[in-house]
Amino acid sequence: MERPAWAPPGIDISVPSVSRIYDYYLGGSHNFEVDRQAARRAMEFLPGLPKIMQANRAFMRRAVRHAVAEGVTQFLDIGSGIPTFGNVHEIARAASPEARVVYVDHDPVAVAHSQAVLAGDELTGVVTADLRKPQEILTGPEVVRLIDFERPVALLLVAVLHFIEDSDDPYTAVAQLRDALAPGSLLILTHASYEGIPLSQEIAGGAVGVYRDIRNPLVMRDHQEISRFFDGFEWVEPGLVSMPDWRPDRADAPADGDTPEDPYAFSGFGGVGRKA
Repeated sequence: MERPAWAPPGIDISVPSVSRIYDYYLGGSHNFEVDRQAARRAMEFLPGLPKIMQANRAFMRRAVRHAVAEGVTQFLDIGSGIPTFGNVHEIARAASPEARVVYVDHDPVAVAHSQAVLAGDELTGVVTADLRKPQEILTGPEVVRLIDFERPVALLLVAVLHFIEDSDDPYTAVAQLRDALAPGSLLILTHASYEGIPLSQEIAGGAVGVYRDIRNPLVMRDHQEISRFFDGFEWVEPGLVSMPDWRPDRADAPADGDTPEDPYAFSGFGGVGRKA
């Protein structure tokens, strides 16, 4: 198998990666054939997966703009993945040129790409770390350099918690991150769920099985289980809802006369909470 020039040395390009599969769904070019094969297998069960990812990105953009409008200009994006158009720093900077962003991921491809894209940008940083080890994130050099935890921070956990199994105690990890945040900080979160998918759970479960087969189990949680991640936060209206239903704006909503939003876009949930 030929190794592309952009692939960091030392990674196994014969093993699929969830961040590269996500990149493929979004139409990116930083993925390998093994990632595309896994993505296509999952789409045999859930053909709307790219639409779900697009809704996820659109939610993230609206939530980042909301954060800046609330005066929050520090962003900690955990599970940030491979940089694609409309990343957090681009959205935040458009509204606030002094916005500071730290991207965190444990995928070496995602980290290497982020470092290449952000080279020379003193207001952004990249950290190699795992959500399951919050203290490593909080003490990472780039986090210490760029994030002032005495001031409000927007913590992004976008499409990442559903890759953390219950046995790894994701609720405690989120609570430890929450406890490090100043009052007025925001939690921006999306999570996969069977709720909202326009297919039976049995059929949709085939896609979940593909992720299990590539040793990246996809944990589908229900509305109540996802709400628990917001313990210690107050809901920002309208709370935890389908992603297109969270503060839709003209930039993301279909124009009058267009076909309605794709039903797959309403799969899973997104929400924002504010730390009191």
